[in-house]
Amino acid sequence: MSFFHRLVRETEAARQGLLSAPIIQGCLRGEVSVPSYVAFLTEAYHHVSHTVPLLRACRGALSPRHAWLREPLDEYIQEEQGHDAWILEDLRACGADAGAVRDGPPGIATEVMVAYAYDTIARRNPLGFFGMVHVLEGTSVSLALLAADRIQQVLGLPDAAFSYLRSHGTLDREHTAHFELLMDRIEDPVDQQAIIHAARVFYRLYGDVFRSLPLPQVQVQELAA
Repeated sequence: MSFFHRLVRETEAARQGLLSAPIIQGCLRGEVSVPSYVAFLTEAYHHVSHTVPLLRACRGALSPRHAWLREPLDEYIQEEQGHDAWILEDLRACGADAGAVRDGPPGIATEVMVAYAYDTIARRNPLGFFGMVHVLEGTSVSLALLAADRIQQVLGLPDAAFSYLRSHGTLDREHTAHFELLMDRIEDPVDQQAIIHAARVFYRLYGDVFRSLPLPQVQVQELAA
């Protein structure tokens, strides 16, 4: 079995834990609201704005035996530039104060997830960062395009409010194919286990980000009934 398929198999339970978040399940049923979507974009901004710094940190922490990963990381860095700006534009299209989001703090769950990513690179194994890549890009491929369509259909927001979800969902389909090839070149069992462990943790932490978001009012009323 290739390492990528082992990674998918051994993190499936953690993935299902993420997908069980009430706000994700509600969105798939069409239970959405503008405040919930704005809250999602707000937290997305605060972790996406760290993507390029994290990639650079990972590149800088690579050992000589991992030097072959520098070129793929350089490509990731180029492709991820400016994605946080997409989110700010989406927030403006939703009528939100993008400047306040940019200058404000993240939620605690987002802050912890980002901090764990930096800690993984600096203190554990920098290749563990690929566990975060697997979680965020895999989730984007699974949900982003579908979620964008559901949210827009219900809320009637303009196309300009979905540049992050739609562009990222399409790009991450391409990234996932490249990521699979990259993971299958990682042969050291220690590195493989570091990536699997990190992916499990990031599924939990990213799930906590979704669980921290306010539920749409329709769902809150149903839960209280």
